[in-house]
Amino acid sequence: MRNHSRIRGRMAVQAAVLVAALGAGAAQAQNTQVTLGMSGWTGFAPLTLADKAGIFKKHGVDVDIKMIPQKDRHLALASGAIQCAATTVETHVAWNANGVPITQIVQLDKSYGADGLAVRSDVKSFADLKGKTIGVDAPGTAPYFGLAWMLKKNGMTLKDIKTTTLSPQAAAQAFVAGQNDGAMTYEPYLSTVRQNPDKGKILATTLDYPMVTDTLGCAPKWLKENPKAAQALVDSYFEALEMIRKEPAKANDIMGAAVKQTGEQFAKSSAYLRWQDREANRKFFAGELASFSKEAAAVLLEIGVIRQVPDVTALYDARFLK
Repeated sequence: MRNHSRIRGRMAVQAAVLVAALGAGAAQAQNTQVTLGMSGWTGFAPLTLADKAGIFKKHGVDVDIKMIPQKDRHLALASGAIQCAATTVETHVAWNANGVPITQIVQLDKSYGADGLAVRSDVKSFADLKGKTIGVDAPGTAPYFGLAWMLKKNGMTLKDIKTTTLSPQAAAQAFVAGQNDGAMTYEPYLSTVRQNPDKGKILATTLDYPMVTDTLGCAPKWLKENPKAAQALVDSYFEALEMIRKEPAKANDIMGAAVKQTGEQFAKSSAYLRWQDREANRKFFAGELASFSKEAAAVLLEIGVIRQVPDVTALYDARFLK
């Protein structure tokens, strides 16, 4: 009888150890850590919402969001300081072409007027920009690419103008302060210009030239080792969109606070873009992503941001959109 008691006792201890081990494993699985680099761009805000509202944690991933200027984000990725990054599609193309591999796993947003070129009131057309000075972010960033794209569509190149390197926020602030002839920027900073019509006007936006769409990508090695965490990132993004739909006021307050805006101000900024749901993602990854990447690569090659065009069909992984 005592032997049976001892056996039961040992079995209970072993079971307890097993449960503890499983529990530790579960806790570990529920705590996959990832550092994500992004900026205050309005289109990335659902990622902030997923973080602040506990959606990432709910899906078993511990996300540390780092605000890193777009021009430096690839350096953080290359060094291993971050494992994932949110940026524009053509930037993903440029990073891969320049030896910093990253694989896109979900489309975040499309700009519908959220990126634009502000100019002084006397500028009537792109032709009037010849010789003018435009405040724009560094080569390899979305504003720089956007400016080159708009000029190209109007038979011009960056050589036809002068540029001064300023971050999107600084470019807008400098323009409103009376500096430079123009500014290539995006929301929420473009609204600084919208709110000061006496300082100038917006010559063109992504409504006229739809070439800004953002995706979230991760280092291929990290992706291979952490497919469940990658799935959690994607699922969390879509759940954040659902929260925006169901609780817009609360969601806007949270997202606005991250960029020092009220919920109402943030809602106005976000009206100039469209966050992309799962169905839109499937459609985008099925063909539009590759075709746009190919056209973007040609522009990047022309302006010297890349030296060779990468295989654009190898720059994304659609398996997480199921």
